[in-house]
Amino acid sequence: MAFASAWLRTGPVFPQLVKEAPHPDTGIIIVIPAFDETGITHSLDSLASCVPPACRSEVIVNVNAPSDASKDSLANNRNTVRELEAWSRENRDCFFRLFFFDLGQPLLKNWGVGLARKTLMDEALRRYNIIEKPEGIIANLDADCLVDYNYFVALENDFLYNRAAKACSIYFEHPLTGDEFPGEVYRYVIMYELHLRYYQNALRLTGFPYTFHTVGSSIAVRALTYMLAGGMNRRQAGEDFYFVQKLMPAGGYFNLNSTTVYPSPRPSGRVPFGTGVTITKMLEAGDNDFFTYNPAAFRDLNVLFSLISRAFKSGINEIGGIYHELPVSIQQFIELNEWIEKVSEISDNTSVMESFMKRFFEWFNMFKIVKYLNHSHLNAFEKIPVEEAAKELLTITGKGKIPDTTLELLLLFRKAGRGD
Repeated sequence: MAFASAWLRTGPVFPQLVKEAPHPDTGIIIVIPAFDETGITHSLDSLASCVPPACRSEVIVNVNAPSDASKDSLANNRNTVRELEAWSRENRDCFFRLFFFDLGQPLLKNWGVGLARKTLMDEALRRYNIIEKPEGIIANLDADCLVDYNYFVALENDFLYNRAAKACSIYFEHPLTGDEFPGEVYRYVIMYELHLRYYQNALRLTGFPYTFHTVGSSIAVRALTYMLAGGMNRRQAGEDFYFVQKLMPAGGYFNLNSTTVYPSPRPSGRVPFGTGVTITKMLEAGDNDFFTYNPAAFRDLNVLFSLISRAFKSGINEIGGIYHELPVSIQQFIELNEWIEKVSEISDNTSVMESFMKRFFEWFNMFKIVKYLNHSHLNAFEKIPVEEAAKELLTITGKGKIPDTTLELLLLFRKAGRGD
């Protein structure tokens, strides 16, 4: 029995969708959900322009729509299928094999991007199972993304051949200029991306061990790791965030910074979270500022994370004493009884400090951090403009001269995020 055969009997939503057998040397499979797209060939052209990897590779596209999709969206889907058919005919010599299927409007509850990604990733797992390749890479992309020329070889050299690696977040950058969208779109996406990068840097300074971006179009995972994590969830939005939460504590998760994914800044209302809907809301409101979390909230998290090691193998009185040293915003978020009960349970069920800390951060994970940040900004802090927050963070970290403009701030955070 192949490595994923048992899981594939019950895990996937659909039976086998790609009938052609995979090449035995396949090592990279790119999966792309497509709903209401207007130019998927740009993404395919970008992928086809890449330097070919030594291993064989595939691209699988899933054209789909929810039950309440508009007539215009369904028309765009039909056009996407025609574009895929034409592109496939005209690019028969492309180094990757293109497969695509039109699922129409699946009669499944809560159909959305989570189930669309799951269908694709399950299919990629099925293909790796056929050729007995548990180490094969499944990389997510969106139908409006472009990639750097070395996208495939970076996945191959820095991930496929790195046996310690199990999953990764690929470095990304939104386009900041161009004539495809109005100037306001680019101005807003600069603020939005600065928010994303400020958030990650602020979180890293707290001592939280799992500081990775969770952008759905730049997540890659090994086939076996995907299966062991239970596969992609079925959420209609935020599926990438929740999926990465399952991957990080298992180890082997890393930032792949040697290539770049370029997500589109286009306005969109297809999902309730992410770039598209954020830009849409800013356009509708005519916002001049993007408000983000106050640096003070991250300082309070740092106090919590710096104190928690003292709770290991401590009694209830000591654990309660630590609680009273916590900042007010943390105490407002976690009640004393919950704190004592949970921290005592973690301490009682771990034998070494490393296990204690791992279990603690499985409880106080990124999802709980987001809940804390939202709670604290209703009760203890006020959100501030992202430029102000970013400058304060740079001052705290002693980065020298602080840039004046939002664009310069973003470029500085990008440089730090890439490790330059």
